Amino acid sequence: MFAVILYIIGIILAVKAVIEILHEPISNAGKAITITLVLLLSWVGIALYYLVLVQMMEKKELRARIKTLKRERSKEELARQSEVIMLKLEQEEDFIKAETVMLYNALPDEVQTQAFIERWRHKKSIVLPTVVGDDIIPVMLDEGTGFAVGDFNIMEPQNEPYNGGYDLIIVPGVAFDKKGNRIGRGKGYYDRFLCKHIDVKRIGICFDFQLVDEVPTEPTDIRMDKVITL
Repeated sequence: MFAVILYIIGIILAVKAVIEILHEPISNAGKAITITLVLLLSWVGIALYYLVLVQMMEKKELRARIKTLKRERSKEELARQSEVIMLKLEQEEDFIKAETVMLYNALPDEVQTQAFIERWRHKKSIVLPTVVGDDIIPVMLDEGTGFAVGDFNIMEPQNEPYNGGYDLIIVPGVAFDKKGNRIGRGKGYYDRFLCKHIDVKRIGICFDFQLVDEVPTEPTDIRMDKVITL
């Protein structure tokens, strides 16, 4: 919607500029050159708008396709995949070396992490995300950390915000590709969070059908260093 509004404003300004140029006391050749430049810039704007629109449609279609594929899998199959994926993560060198790890409490359609968190919360410093407004607020687990239902009905830890560093961040997503590109649910929570921790190793985890040939990307998207699946 924002792109559409910008496009309409751009067209209005271009028409206004052409009208003003026609009334300027300059030569016809000068007017022709200026109008050509204005129209050229307008066509560039149209092309950029088209690219944004196509990308939005591609992301929408990819999210819908992944959603359909998830529905075709049984809970038992997704649970089996989750167990294997988390076992692979457990054997990953970056995880073995990490002291402070950010994980996530999973939605029902994501790679399940609860058992993994419980297994490691007393061996490593485990941080979980909470959502406040449009941002991820990280919280570290300790012995007395309680949980409450937060946004999206996810159990979120109730503790003071964590402001320290990370050795590893584990990232969920709707889809990934082999280059590490990721598409989320469209809210941008992780992209905004990860750009503040760009030097931290990032590993995406996903079911096998969530790893696709290519994910449509934007300049603000943050790539994963590695993606773990079946």
